[in-house]
Amino acid sequence: MTTTTKTYAPTLAAVKKAAKTLKGIASVTPLSYNDYYSKEFNCNIYLKREDLQQVRSYKIRGAYNKIASLTATQIENEIVCASAGNHAQGVALSCKLLQIKGTIFMPTPTPNQKIEQVKMFGENYVEVVLIGDTFDDAYHAAMEQSERLNKTFIHPFNDEKVIEGQATIGLEILHQLETPIDYVFVPVGGGGLSAGLSSVFKMLSPSTKIIGVEPKGAPSMSTSIQKERNTSLKNIENFVDGAAVKRVGDLNFAICKENLHDMITVDEGEVCQTILDLYNRQAIVVEPAGALSLSALSQYATEIKDKNVVCVISGSNNDITRTAEIKERALLHANLKHYFIIKFPQRAGALREFVVEILGPTDDITHFEYTKKTNRENGAAVVGLQLKNAKDLDALITKMKLRNFYGDYLNNKPDLFQFLV
Repeated sequence: MTTTTKTYAPTLAAVKKAAKTLKGIASVTPLSYNDYYSKEFNCNIYLKREDLQQVRSYKIRGAYNKIASLTATQIENEIVCASAGNHAQGVALSCKLLQIKGTIFMPTPTPNQKIEQVKMFGENYVEVVLIGDTFDDAYHAAMEQSERLNKTFIHPFNDEKVIEGQATIGLEILHQLETPIDYVFVPVGGGGLSAGLSSVFKMLSPSTKIIGVEPKGAPSMSTSIQKERNTSLKNIENFVDGAAVKRVGDLNFAICKENLHDMITVDEGEVCQTILDLYNRQAIVVEPAGALSLSALSQYATEIKDKNVVCVISGSNNDITRTAEIKERALLHANLKHYFIIKFPQRAGALREFVVEILGPTDDITHFEYTKKTNRENGAAVVGLQLKNAKDLDALITKMKLRNFYGDYLNNKPDLFQFLV
């Protein structure tokens, strides 16, 4: 006789209990109709605004629901977590509200703004420890302390109570929108939000298609679903820091592979353009992970026409110092920003010739780094150009080559390009 291990999935009773626990703690965030995106995609787009939580992300839901479930002994022994951002803030506020002592390990390069936010939310109830260069370093330090001092580790996503806390977003959406929902686009990092939300819809609105969205540079859930086993990625792109993990939670993977209608990835440059569009057109500030769901709509433009669509805006903890990089990545993705090595002849008037005779009237020099003479004939410069129209690139390169200014094109040379962007 063989026995099978029952896979965990949050029950409706557990999610409703979590909602009751979170009442007065986590905001019931608006589900707002968005006129701009609705017109662009010929459908009804609603934004679930988790960026309006007190900690500016949905993470307070799972963190508080988990910490509120601890036993008296666990509370006495204190808690510990590792995070570079939103989970840390959710844990910190939960510690203060529940008057539980906690230690939060964060990587040393974490922006000071995020560190100060964690301290502000936690006040005297949390200690922030900066350690290592990466999240993995902080995670290992937190686990070591958890085991050595018998502190409860508050996992950011691979935990039943955390999943049930995040699942309350699904309950709210279904309560707030009485018309049938055809699609929900949800960002995926470790999988806590997608696992919880998809479980609620499977129980209460099984016809709704849940679309998980990951950054192209960190496709851990996509890879795992394709391989039919939870798979760790060797390397990831950390730009979308709120959704960049090397391995999703085992609990989350088991749920998502059954519940998600589709799992797609979006380019980081597309995410950057969405961030800029939301700010410039809607006065909405989102972090990269918060822009994932909207960034995915273009891939589903045909399917969502005339449908009711919900996009979860997961957070707004965006560091203002990243603005220049966000603009740069958006321009590169749109094929409007290009870097070259230009060979300037060693004669008077060469630069003027380049500007007047080669560049178009709307082309703009955004970067110019000239090196000393390399030989008698030519001196090399790294030049960044911003175009008004992506179609102008081929003609520009042709003119460079005809007049012997062309040295090399750097956008498609990642080993060199990383020093510029």
